[in-house]
Amino acid sequence: MAATTHTVTNQAPPLVGYDAFTSDRALAEAVERHLDPEVFEEAREELVAQGQSVGSAQAQGWGRLVNENPPVLRTHDRYGNRIDEVEFHPAWHRLLGRAVGGGLTNAWGRPGGHVRRAAGFALATQTEAGHGCPLSMTHAAVPALRTDPALAAVWEPLLTSRIYEEGLRPPTEKTGVLLGMGMTEKQGGSDVRTNTTEARPVSGTGEYVLTGHKWFCSAPMSDGFLVLAQAPDGLTCFLVPRVLEDGTRNAFAIQRLKDKLGNRSNASAEVEFDGTTWARRVGDEGQGVRTIIEMVAATRLDCVLGSAALMRQALVQALHHTAHRRAFGGPLIDKPLMRNVLADLALESEAATVLGIRLAAAYDAGTEAERAFARIAVPTAKFWVTKRCTPMVAEALECLGGNGYVEESGMPRLLRESPLNSIWEGSGNVQALDVLRALQREPMALNAFLTEVGTARGADHRLDKAIRGVLTELADLEGIEGRARRVVERMALVLQGSLLVRWAPAEVADAFCASRLGGDGGSAFGTLPTTLDLRAVVERARVEA
Repeated sequence: MAATTHTVTNQAPPLVGYDAFTSDRALAEAVERHLDPEVFEEAREELVAQGQSVGSAQAQGWGRLVNENPPVLRTHDRYGNRIDEVEFHPAWHRLLGRAVGGGLTNAWGRPGGHVRRAAGFALATQTEAGHGCPLSMTHAAVPALRTDPALAAVWEPLLTSRIYEEGLRPPTEKTGVLLGMGMTEKQGGSDVRTNTTEARPVSGTGEYVLTGHKWFCSAPMSDGFLVLAQAPDGLTCFLVPRVLEDGTRNAFAIQRLKDKLGNRSNASAEVEFDGTTWARRVGDEGQGVRTIIEMVAATRLDCVLGSAALMRQALVQALHHTAHRRAFGGPLIDKPLMRNVLADLALESEAATVLGIRLAAAYDAGTEAERAFARIAVPTAKFWVTKRCTPMVAEALECLGGNGYVEESGMPRLLRESPLNSIWEGSGNVQALDVLRALQREPMALNAFLTEVGTARGADHRLDKAIRGVLTELADLEGIEGRARRVVERMALVLQGSLLVRWAPAEVADAFCASRLGGDGGSAFGTLPTTLDLRAVVERARVEA
């Protein structure tokens, strides 16, 4: 029946048909800044295509469908045979196909690969965050596998392929594969050295069988998994394929799928290895943590990028709504208090984006100094950016009022997703303590950090004062473990401030330094000094659809 009671007015139109890359000035500028000009032109073409996909109604529909139709575990077929398969909505495979085809598992072997992939990952996450998990793990597995050249020769070309093939088959029969991870167990969580899964050698060529379990094993339909288990000489990394070379299924019993707060499109499983689970050793026995260390750093960087992406998408939705919604005589976006809130959100988003791409550039540089910088800056950024994600997304949701609290807006999905990156790959305490470990054991890391922030010294008096404050904190080692979060938070803010002072427009850097470093801002968003050029900050962040 046709509506006769009223005409719908003053509602924002759907945000579709926009380019999420070129409209994100902070991201586009960062990519151009960190790539050589000849590489940038090719990368820009790819990223524009990905950005247009993010803004398309089709991709947005896929993101909705995979969350409304979460994966389903099929432990047995109709005849009672154990199959341990997870069934996904077809849109899941379309999202993965587009992402893999866009090079989001291929960073390690092409010029500017990490910056290009980081930007693409940040874009894809804005469409739908769950499918970023297998992309991240596949990308991060490459340095671990390179510890065994024979394994890398077989697996790396498949991991970095731009072809996505769903379904379980021997890896050598596929043109592209995905890799997952299974590190944590019930009794230990992040303390993987307490793992009890046992690895028993069955040959002298690195073959073992595993007995034990994994408490969190995401993307269980991946073609293989890197896991940690106790070998005779200690904790060791292993590659566990789902399908063996002869086409038979490896023993990989999926007990159940987790019923998670968010990330519902992505299956996270509890799995068991029954003593016949075949595994190939990766690296030396007893060197499991050392083997996976670069892999962990890569996934931590993806946590930073993923949170920055959620922040950006939440901000974009808030800006779009307030630009089209009128209240009290004019557009919400023009109201001084709303402008203050939006500007504050925009600062948080830009600071996270600029930092994430700077870290990716450190991987591309590959110098000793840049590796030392990444060693301390990645856990610092992982601690802070992922912590800021949830309050920022919640504030952006509030900008939409009751409309934002309704599932159809997409904002509840962003909010449910927002805490995840702070937990995955080590929660806040783990990151803060890792920074302390780097400070105490790796002098080059601190030197690299101070060199980076010192590049902007003298450009803003509030930044200079904050740098001195960090040095004072670091000089006092008494009780530093109990102060670890305080120290790392200040390090992160100083690092973000130094990047914005060097590279962001003056109004953005000024507002950030005033509110985050100079103490001229409150605990809630929307408490920026009114003397700042907040209109310019908001306009820089807007999307025109």
